[in-house]
Amino acid sequence: MSIIVNDTGFTPDTWEQGYAAFGDAANDVQALDIPSDTDPADIALTPCLQMIRVDFPSFADGRGFTIARMLRLAGYTGRLRARGHIISDQYAMARRAGFDEVEITQDMAARQPQAQWQFRANWKANDYQARVRG
Repeated sequence: MSIIVNDTGFTPDTWEQGYAAFGDAANDVQALDIPSDTDPADIALTPCLQMIRVDFPSFADGRGFTIARMLRLAGYTGRLRARGHIISDQYAMARRAGFDEVEITQDMAARQPQAQWQFRANWKANDYQARVRG
């Protein structure tokens, strides 16, 4: 079972519709699973699409951040979830890139408790540009 992290901390997963694999998806799917090597330009942003989950196979693989940013710039306004090996130190970057939430395993949650994620939840006020403009 996965744990969802958002700005309030650990929350239950409320998405129940399931996910279509990116290569197998039709134009009327509600949710897509996107591998980290996907070209964001290849994703059809249809009105039916409500959730995109981007895989992070390693905490050192930052391609998912680029995918999130490109989807937001392309006009995607649905839920955007990072899934996999995201660490609490990357939470602020994930939110700035456009992710709404992060999905982690229970093992990761045990190693990085809710307090570590909540410490980074004030991501809007604690970025470099805000400090420079301060």
